[in-house]
Amino acid sequence: MAGTTLTETTVAELMAELAELEDPRAREVNEKHGDDHGVNLGKLRALAKRLKTQQELACQLWETDDSAARLLAILICRPKAFEREELDVMLREARTPKVHDWLVNYVVKRNPHSEELRLAWSADPDPVVASAGWALTTERVAKKPEGLDLAGLLDVVEAEMKDAPDRLQWAMNHCLAQIGIEHAEHRARAIDIGERLEVLKNYPTPPNCTSPFAPIWITEMVRRQHDQ
Repeated sequence: MAGTTLTETTVAELMAELAELEDPRAREVNEKHGDDHGVNLGKLRALAKRLKTQQELACQLWETDDSAARLLAILICRPKAFEREELDVMLREARTPKVHDWLVNYVVKRNPHSEELRLAWSADPDPVVASAGWALTTERVAKKPEGLDLAGLLDVVEAEMKDAPDRLQWAMNHCLAQIGIEHAEHRARAIDIGERLEVLKNYPTPPNCTSPFAPIWITEMVRRQHDQ
């Protein structure tokens, strides 16, 4: 029991520390993107570095249902330690974009069940869950495309991306661009789909950043590869 009390104290101490790191301006910016925390991510990473990997503590931080605590949990957890069902529950609980993205990118991609989850989530009726499946598919398109039906993926994008909800649309668009960037034999079709659907065509893009509009994104990244 002493060990449990110690960990509970640690969670309470960390929640207090996270509260001290809260910045109202950061929260204001984050809330525009659908996130509900105001902790500077650089400071959060520094805190995680101090704590190092602590799986039990990570699980307890996740249970607080606090976004900053969950981001910290993701940074100090052991990604390979989670069972498939645990990750499925966690993804469905992770409703804010940043927690969702970090969970997929920092934990699920490094977990042995990632391929099973990719297949299950891609077909999920919840568009936010489905967007995680598409993010995992995009990772495979780039790093391990063997066995993927790229033409079939383009068929789905062509049929469904235009009317998909925001986060699912964004994930499908990323997959479309990745196919076009990585696979020359599908490039012309990927660019054509992007041009016809016009998804994210007018997305406000800061100077020196590449537009997420797939035809521009594909063309720019291919150009950079050739310049290297």
